[in-house]
Amino acid sequence: MIDIRPFAGLGHADHGWLDARHHFSFSGYHDPSRMGWGAIRVWNDDTIAAQSGFPPHSHADMEIVTFVRAGAITHQDSLGNTGRTGAGDVQVMSAGTGITHAEYNLEGEKTTLFQIWILPDRGGEQPSWGQRAFPQADRSGKWVTLAAGDAASDPDSESGEVLPIRADARVMAARLSAGETLNYAADPARHLYLVAPTGRITVNGRTAQPRDGVAVTGEERLEIRAEEDAEIVLVDAR
Repeated sequence: MIDIRPFAGLGHADHGWLDARHHFSFSGYHDPSRMGWGAIRVWNDDTIAAQSGFPPHSHADMEIVTFVRAGAITHQDSLGNTGRTGAGDVQVMSAGTGITHAEYNLEGEKTTLFQIWILPDRGGEQPSWGQRAFPQADRSGKWVTLAAGDAASDPDSESGEVLPIRADARVMAARLSAGETLNYAADPARHLYLVAPTGRITVNGRTAQPRDGVAVTGEERLEIRAEEDAEIVLVDAR
C-alpha cells in the first residue's frame, strides 16, 4: 500500500512565530485515522521565525529526530548540552526517563525543519542528546543513514558516526537530480514514511508533490524517481 498524503490536507497550526504542518495527530490537531504510522508517532513540518523558538519543555520515553532543512536550530537541555544544528544536519534526543530542552532559532532568517518522533523499544534509560553534520554532497544519488537503532554496526556508515536511537528504526536521506532513480529494498511487514521537502517525485509510479507525505507498507521494493531536483527523507520503522 502506498498512500499519498497531500501537504494541503495535513494538520495546520499557525502560532505566528511557528507555522506547523502535522502529518499525524499532534497537539490541537486530531485525526483518529492518523495517530501514527507503525512506531512513527509524529512528523511535523515546522517553519520557525527568526529570533524565536520553543521555550523549555519536557519529554519522556520518545526518540526525537530533528532534520534541519534551512537555517539552523540551537539546542539547550537540562543535561547541560548545547549545540547549533544547521541546514542538512541532524540532531537526536532520546528523552528516556525525562529531559527538559529548548530549541531556538537564533538566526536572522526563518528556519525550516522536520521534527520526527519515534516510539522507543525500551524505557527507563537515561536521556541523551547528540548531533552530526551530514555534508549534503555525500548523499547525492544514494541513501545515507542519519540515525538508526543499530547505529554502532550500520553498514552504510563508513565513519561509524550514524546517530543512535533506541528504536528499531532507520532515518535516511538522499538527494536526486531530475530524472534520477533510486531504489529501496523494503520489508513488507514494516512501516515506511517519506517526504521530499523539495522536488516532485514518483514512488512506484505514484506522484508526490514537495512536502507531501508518502505512507508505505506491504511493499517489497520502492522505486523513487525525481521528476525535479529533489531531496528525500525516509523513515523505516517497525
